[in-house]
Amino acid sequence: MATDAPPPSKQQHKLPSTEEFAEVQESAEFGELRRSYRSFAFPLTAGFIAWYLLYVLLSVYAGDLMGAKLFGNINVALLLGVAQFVTTFLIAWWYARHAAAKLDPKAEAIKTRMEGGA
Repeated sequence: MATDAPPPSKQQHKLPSTEEFAEVQESAEFGELRRSYRSFAFPLTAGFIAWYLLYVLLSVYAGDLMGAKLFGNINVALLLGVAQFVTTFLIAWWYARHAAAKLDPKAEAIKTRMEGGA
């Protein structure tokens, strides 16, 4: 079956100790990885939540505005609702690019070193 996971590799990795985990957690490299993640994810999350709440508040308190027809049967509410989905997918795409370019290489370096490969 194509969806089956591959068999585990024969290569054995050294399991890090609790002290090694704590040491890595306090390292500058891990701090930079955490900063890179937070500086991207937190503002984007706050922005998206604000955008979503604006949509909800407009729906509740600005019914006339949201019901205004733009063209045909398309009104402001429908356009903003579709925009919610579009921004969700754009944020996911943008995060995937950011993670692949900035987060994954740093995380992989830390993981490799902890498993004894470096």
